[in-house]
Amino acid sequence: MKGRNLGDQGLVVSELGLGCMGMSEFYGTTDEAESIATIHRAIELGVTFLDTADMYGPFTNERLVGEAIAGRRDLVTLATKFGNERREDGSWIGVNGKPEYVRSACDASLERLGVDHIDLYYQHRIDPEVPVEETVGAMKELVEAGKVRYLGLSEAAPETIRRANSEHPISALQSEYSLFTRDVEEEILPTLRELGIGFVAYSPLGRGFLTGRWRSIDDMPENDTRAGRFPRFEEENFRKNLELADRVREIADEKGATPGQLALAWLLHQGDDIVPIPGTKRRERLEENAAAANITLTNEDLRRIEEAIPRDSVAGDRYYEEQMRAVNR
Repeated sequence: MKGRNLGDQGLVVSELGLGCMGMSEFYGTTDEAESIATIHRAIELGVTFLDTADMYGPFTNERLVGEAIAGRRDLVTLATKFGNERREDGSWIGVNGKPEYVRSACDASLERLGVDHIDLYYQHRIDPEVPVEETVGAMKELVEAGKVRYLGLSEAAPETIRRANSEHPISALQSEYSLFTRDVEEEILPTLRELGIGFVAYSPLGRGFLTGRWRSIDDMPENDTRAGRFPRFEEENFRKNLELADRVREIADEKGATPGQLALAWLLHQGDDIVPIPGTKRRERLEENAAAANITLTNEDLRRIEEAIPRDSVAGDRYYEEQMRAVNR
């Protein structure tokens, strides 16, 4: 697995990362032993950029990742996030970017992860009630204290990114990006490239659509919350989006790849400043995803893929209205 630079501050990560959220919440039944084995296998394969957040679980995902990397800390680049505040019972409090919360959230994450520093610390969502300069100012203090090495934002608007970067250099922005979600190509990516900030793509497989494994909503895992949380999983939208995923499958078959591998390879070809973090909780899927780094796409391949899924062809927004208000702030 090759490395890629995230920003121009010196942060180097594996060209594919591992999203750990589903190991603890949201995407069906969890298996802690298999999840830990998956993280260990990721490290063996060179997928050493691990992504978690305090809200996943809540809190349990950081503990799981911490257990998995015990004795392996020097082998991984560890990213976590704060800002989506939840209670222990899972209920939601809201978005919090207050400086005092930044400090307490970081200390709590360090304790759960069992580490003395976080490599990349993100503001998970922008708090509209707190100037981003104040939030990043508190994050800067964490860097100066040695608790955090690099700073990131998630789902921030171009002007917010500029303001944050003026307070302290931002190394990475994490937002949704895939063949199904290409909004960032318009203003976000050009802004990042102007400022020397890397991009981390979450949900690079369209929340699972681009794996090509589903034929109906009934095929989804038990206790999976996607159908109730995302408009693209509403029945009519689901059927339309499956048709798009099938077009990806056709091209993947010709390349001797899986649809998911083709989708990840497409993202890797969008720029060497882009790092996808596909999530999985099973070793089998991890190994499949990691192999995408070995797929070379020609200009003709890229043309055919984009022709198969034109921009804005996906049915349904990526979030419902309330959640959409929390992104691109």
